Amino acid sequence: MSVDKETVANIARLARVRVDESHKESLAKELSNILGWIEQLSELDTEGVEPMTSVVSMKLPLREDEVTDGGYPDKVTANAPEGAHGFYAVPKVVE
Repeated sequence: MSVDKETVANIARLARVRVDESHKESLAKELSNILGWIEQLSELDTEGVEPMTSVVSMKLPLREDEVTDGGYPDKVTANAPEGAHGFYAVPKVVE
C-alpha cells in the first residue's frame, strides 16, 4: 500500500498533530514502508497457531472477589486538594 502526502495530512489532522509541509514526503515514505512490513506479515501461514498473550506459557493466579466499602475514606481523600463528605471535590466541567 502506498501513502501519499494528502493521506499523511489527513492522518495528522485526525491525530491533531501539526506536520510541516517539508516533512510530509518523508513521513509518507516511512508509513508506506511500515504498511509494507505489515503486508509481509499477512503472507505468513498461521493456520493452527494458538493466539498468545505472553511469550511464556503460564496460568495467572486467581483470587476470590470480595466486595468491601474500603472502610477508610479519610485516608483515601487525604491527598486530595479539596474534599467534601468523604468524596473528591472537583471543579465543574459542564456548562
